[in-house]
Amino acid sequence: MMHRITACRAESNYTLWIQFENGLEGRVYVGDLVGVGMFKAWEDVDLFEQVTIDPVATTLWWEGGVHLDSEVLYQDLANSAKLSVH
Repeated sequence: MMHRITACRAESNYTLWIQFENGLEGRVYVGDLVGVGMFKAWEDVDLFEQVTIDPVATTLWWEGGVHLDSEVLYQDLANSAKLSVH
């Protein structure tokens, strides 16, 4: 099952707020990726803040081809939600 991202925004300290079509939402810290490989572009905070949703691939996308897979982000949020419930 493909989980579709319906909303997102960049927040401070390389954190993304993401909402999925089934209502799951939350924040994901991606600062550990900054400066690594294609994520070197995120050293420019202004670029990081320009996150968009690719409507075809349903990934988060940035200028220059940087993208994050929606399934990985969904699992990260779902696992975080399970931990906070228990």
